[in-house]
Amino acid sequence: MRFEIMRLDDVDGTPVDTTVVDAASVNQIVQQAAAIGQRLWIRPAETTAS
Repeated sequence: MRFEIMRLDDVDGTPVDTTVVDAASVNQIVQQAAAIGQRLWIRPAETTAS
């Protein structure tokens, strides 16, 4: 499963940038963000049919 992680602006909470990662990477990204007080929005990434 893949997840879309959006880094949110500290002032108004709008998305600043977006990254799509696999499930194994989510924990590491969350820990890094927590260490610096960064706000994230994480949701399942949409998949496209082949």
